[in-house]
Amino acid sequence: MSLTPRFKCLIIDHDDTAVDSTAEIHYPAHCHTLQTLRPGSQVPTLDTWFLKNFHPGINEYLEEELGMTPEELMLGFEMWHEAAAANVPHFFPGVMDLLREFRKAGGKVAVVSHSERDLIERDYRAATGSDPFVPDLIFGWDHEATRRKPHPWPALETLASFGIEPSDAIVLDDLKPGVLMARACGIPVAAAGWSHQIPEIRAYMESNCDAYFESIDEFRCYLLGGTTT
Repeated sequence: MSLTPRFKCLIIDHDDTAVDSTAEIHYPAHCHTLQTLRPGSQVPTLDTWFLKNFHPGINEYLEEELGMTPEELMLGFEMWHEAAAANVPHFFPGVMDLLREFRKAGGKVAVVSHSERDLIERDYRAATGSDPFVPDLIFGWDHEATRRKPHPWPALETLASFGIEPSDAIVLDDLKPGVLMARACGIPVAAAGWSHQIPEIRAYMESNCDAYFESIDEFRCYLLGGTTT
């Protein structure tokens, strides 16, 4: 018996929704940057780093709270990019199975992320080996700021590309930018609660998303139906 997905399109975040990249790559890269550019300065905890990404946002944190100069920001970006290019993050268990099952049932997969498109595609290809899975659309950091979430452009482009209505899609994200993008377009939004359990973030996501999921299996049951295993 074939499955009938609840939605025609899944607009999925990448970092900390599909892959465990903050803990594995982004946070260590930031600590290395601080230790290199500002020796002796206090490095944040992993939970604090998640919170700064949540609010006020990474750019605001670096520029306003840390007061990094344009030169420091450029060097920090280069160090982060070197770390991201050299390390492939692991997908959370069950994510690729979910995406394959969703596509097999007729669903479309679009990635909207603050990572670069080439790195996102690399991560998918690395995780799927000889039977590659590449999302139907990928919107990354490569676009100018007004075409990145929380701006609605990536989600609107996804709807237009597939010829679907906002109610035909769902956004899955772990942080505020995806929620704001979804709300601006009238698209349902679900919270990915499996990568971190920080009270402030969870409270926001529970209050502002249509549903909050603590596990990938819970989201799979919502998206595709079936029994939790």
